[in-house]
Amino acid sequence: MPIRRGDTVIFPHPPVLAAWAAVGGKKESEGPLAQGFDELVQDAGFDAEGCTGWEQAESMLQQRCARHCLRKAGITKQQVELAFAGDLQAQCTASNYTMRQLGVPFAGLYGACSTMAEALGLAALCAAAGYAHEILAMSSSHFCAAERQFRTPLEYGGKRTPTAQWTATAAGACLVRGSGAAGVPVLSATIGRVCDAGVKDINNMGAAMAPAAAQTLLHYFADTGTTQQDFDAIGALQHISVSSLCSGIAARFEIKTCASTFHRDGTQRKTIGLSILFPVPNRIRGRICHFHQIVVRHQESVFFPDFIVVC
Repeated sequence: MPIRRGDTVIFPHPPVLAAWAAVGGKKESEGPLAQGFDELVQDAGFDAEGCTGWEQAESMLQQRCARHCLRKAGITKQQVELAFAGDLQAQCTASNYTMRQLGVPFAGLYGACSTMAEALGLAALCAAAGYAHEILAMSSSHFCAAERQFRTPLEYGGKRTPTAQWTATAAGACLVRGSGAAGVPVLSATIGRVCDAGVKDINNMGAAMAPAAAQTLLHYFADTGTTQQDFDAIGALQHISVSSLCSGIAARFEIKTCASTFHRDGTQRKTIGLSILFPVPNRIRGRICHFHQIVVRHQESVFFPDFIVVC
């Protein structure tokens, strides 16, 4: 039975990530991690498939990603017992249309940049409790759909500020199974707390979200008795150290965004890393982790190993 310790749930008999997949767009195909995607789409509008809008195109990304993930897991959509999925659209439109095609029990999620981690955390909890045995965790985003939803439509031609984020055109999915199955174990999940650092710049989401990410890391360390040195890598911040980020947060706030932390055992390494994410300014974008054959291509966020997070 899972053990609660502070803000962290620890799995003595960990569920596993049995399969995973990622589908990306044109920009993702031009990045250094392009070979890690299961599929790269040059026409993000899916004109050949008859899509009439960016939101519909994002659903196509999800559907393709789900097919890849289920194929790699060796199961059909009829065998999926539960799906946690979300996106950046109002009422999770892309995910709803994807689930209409899959026809599986569906719990829609909206956690913004933490949606994939939230989906994995909930899937792991359900698998560990025995509520379901074949659980799909999935998230997606589409640059053009997100611009219309949160900033200005592309047709407007507005200028971007130096700290403006670039949303990935991509989808990621994982198939989660219970303890004992083959795959990457999910050893723990830490759920963070809303952290308002008083950032007022609507064009700098990185500054607004980084404090919550750092607080969640601090809570994970406190709950599990681990330190930064226990991990082979935490993110890929080549110009911002995790220790300085966390120490700055600890100095400002009392030690807690819905993000999850996970790590896994390895044959030669004790742990491999955390799976929380936070955006960073454009000046260091593109510095992204690539672990265990799982990749994420995103132009403004930092991601962590062992599974895919797409924002």
